[in-house]
Amino acid sequence: MEITDVRIRKISEEGKMKAVVSITFDDEFVVHDIKIIDGQNGLFVAMPSRKMGEGDFRDIAHPLVSEMRERIKNAIFAEYEKILAESAE
Repeated sequence: MEITDVRIRKISEEGKMKAVVSITFDDEFVVHDIKIIDGQNGLFVAMPSRKMGEGDFRDIAHPLVSEMRERIKNAIFAEYEKILAESAE
């Protein structure tokens, strides 16, 4: 499965959530509402999730193997950094 498109839909300079991302696989399947979050150890990618019960969150969609998670993260951060560089110019 190849990542064929990464779209940064919203960028925020304030708060912990820095961007909302949509990613497309094989030009056939898209996952919306992936978030770039600024956490204690730097930026990380949070998969779309739903609040369950008393404050717990459960992922709606997520990779099953760490290699795919890494490919998704790298593709998202590459596009995010590209957009930040373009806006800084």
